[in-house]
Amino acid sequence: MKLSLTKEKIEMAITSANQLELLQTAEAVAREKMIDPNLVIEAMEESLARAAKSRYGADLDIRVEIDRKTGRATFTRVRTVVEDEMLQNTSSEVTLEQAIDLKESPELGDEIRDEIPPVEMGRIAAQSAKQVILQKVREAERDMQYEEFKDRAGTIMNGVVKREEYGNIIVDVGRGEAILRRNEKIGRESYRPNDRIRVYIKEVKREVRGPQIFLSRTDNQFMSELFKMEVPEIYEGIIDIKSVARDPGSRAKIAVISYDTSIDPVGACVGMRGSRVQAVVNELQGEKIDIIPWNEDQPTFLVNALQPSEVTKVVLDEEAERIEVVVPDEQLSLAIGRRGQNVRLASQLTGLDIDIMTEEQESSRRQSEFEEQTKLFMETLDLDEFFAQLLVSEGFTSLEEVAYVEVSELMVIDGVDQETAEELQARAKDFLTARDTKSLETARANGVKDDLITFEGLTPQMLEALSSDDVKTLEDFATCADWELAGGWTTVDGERVKDTGILEKFDVSLAEAQNLVMTARIQLGWVDPSDLENDNNIKNTEQTEADM
Repeated sequence: MKLSLTKEKIEMAITSANQLELLQTAEAVAREKMIDPNLVIEAMEESLARAAKSRYGADLDIRVEIDRKTGRATFTRVRTVVEDEMLQNTSSEVTLEQAIDLKESPELGDEIRDEIPPVEMGRIAAQSAKQVILQKVREAERDMQYEEFKDRAGTIMNGVVKREEYGNIIVDVGRGEAILRRNEKIGRESYRPNDRIRVYIKEVKREVRGPQIFLSRTDNQFMSELFKMEVPEIYEGIIDIKSVARDPGSRAKIAVISYDTSIDPVGACVGMRGSRVQAVVNELQGEKIDIIPWNEDQPTFLVNALQPSEVTKVVLDEEAERIEVVVPDEQLSLAIGRRGQNVRLASQLTGLDIDIMTEEQESSRRQSEFEEQTKLFMETLDLDEFFAQLLVSEGFTSLEEVAYVEVSELMVIDGVDQETAEELQARAKDFLTARDTKSLETARANGVKDDLITFEGLTPQMLEALSSDDVKTLEDFATCADWELAGGWTTVDGERVKDTGILEKFDVSLAEAQNLVMTARIQLGWVDPSDLENDNNIKNTEQTEADM
């Protein structure tokens, strides 16, 4: 209804352009929309200028000024003095020679202004002008909304539900509207018009049309901000929320740490008789929350994160960002949780990929690995089963370890003297040499060029693997991404997916792969080493400043 009245006011004022009504209308619209009256007047001036151009000619430069006191609209034709060769539009430009007759002592760039009769606009012209003004008013409103909310992203606010559109909730935030998309709502929660709602401002971005403020109730930071409101120690910085993992509407895990040894972070977040955490739970539609003490030691932190299940053993692979967890047989279902919820949340909380197995499964796997390593030594070193088992039992897992360790390390095995140890190493080296020769021959046969073969850091087995993936020259190698070589993880639809690297089976880390690729690019002249040094210096400086 308000918008309709505004349109009528504007149309009536525009139709009678020289009336004081222009000012009154501008002030009324500005007050209603809570914007600067000058913006409305400037929009009116532009619309009147457009109407005048349609009457007198589109090529003319016509400007309109509305007196801020009387409301009188002055229509002026403007012509600019330009050089003869620069003259393009005779309606809005004049040459220096022509300007002598129009102005005393004209100079290039001067404007010659002539007042012209005001335009009496009909209903069609008034309608067009009205649309221009309304558009300018809407743009001003949106600019003001953006300026007001751009610094409030990442905070919680209260709003009032206006309506629902295709499952999305439109929220009145005072100055304009914001949108809570259906995938940002918790579970199946529903709202009716005029319901009060507490939301997290996820993002504020400038848009030409539609909402500019995007809200959320499922974002992890929404829970963090709720705890900050309920727990004074978090607000004051005594307790810090290190990470949050949520299955919105169902379950969540939050890791906290206290910088004051006298304050228990978990107890502070729970509150007296659970009052603090219960307030958060009620806001999140009954979402169960596990509050976990954060620990710098990742295995310890993971054991805490997998609560309420017990953990027997933890094996951490830092390079792969994977962790193996062994639990008692009867605790397996509890550790995994309903539909994998517990282990999934623990994985999100720690940032590690978690493999859970029972003690029986772990024992079977170890036995299988023991048998595979025993078989490897039996076949390659021509040993009997007992001797091969002795090697594995002492921690030898590869031929390289046997070939290149100190002889004294082999002599600690019962029954192994120096002569036997040297024989073992000789057999291992002979096998590795024969294997390398064969791999190199295969790589050459596959078309691998000498520039890649002589490149430092690649073994014959690596060259063979690269050739099978059509990487045959140093240029081919230099175009590879580090994750293509070392492998990695990609998140698809919220699930971590494994990307197998060409050199992953050779235990090449991501950092090593990156170093190899950059070295190749330097050799080819694609990258200047000095640029890399400068980048590293900048990064080190930034890190130092961040630490300070």
